[in-house]
Amino acid sequence: MAILRLFASAREAAGTGRDDVPGHTVGELLATAQARYGEAFAAVLSSCRIWVNGESATADTVISARDEVAVLPPVSGGAV
Repeated sequence: MAILRLFASAREAAGTGRDDVPGHTVGELLATAQARYGEAFAAVLSSCRIWVNGESATADTVISARDEVAVLPPVSGGAV
């Protein structure tokens, strides 16, 4: 199982910042995560960027048990 890391609103929607989730591709892993965490997580996920081991990924990116999949919601802010 790959390590799923969740940040900001994705973490809040899922109720956790880290989980071990099965899947052979990013798409499979995210489908399992959506089933596990529900509609609020699925709604947040639609606007997120997905990274595998620090590299941008797509749903068909192949993953292994040693990989870390990060879900990064959009952020805003900065100095005033």
